[in-house]
Amino acid sequence: MRLAAEGEGLDLHLDSAATASYHIGKPIDERSQIVARKHGIDLSHRRARQVNVEDFRRFTHIFALDKGNLAALRQLVPAGATARVELLLDNVPGRAGESVADPYFSDQDAFDITWADVAAAAAALVERFSR
Repeated sequence: MRLAAEGEGLDLHLDSAATASYHIGKPIDERSQIVARKHGIDLSHRRARQVNVEDFRRFTHIFALDKGNLAALRQLVPAGATARVELLLDNVPGRAGESVADPYFSDQDAFDITWADVAAAAAALVERFSR
């Protein structure tokens, strides 16, 4: 998303966080880093964090990659939240209601598919936020 936004001159405050605590503080999965490097992005400095209640006030939008995380996020929304919680692929024409495939238990090729899905959503969001 950052790459797509910068390419269009958009100055967006972006972050990534999980709904579960399994990997807090750990580096991004090496297979994700491999795909990102293919696209000119270095994720080696990034560490996993968990969504917190302040995120619902700090951001205008929070996007879930799948329906399970969407449900988990909706359970976390605090009183006074200002962020809109949405399913990421709802922003891609023809993909509403779909989840981004979780490549974690798959081979490296699955990470490329996930990258393509997220990149399509990023392009759609850049268009949406450019209006």
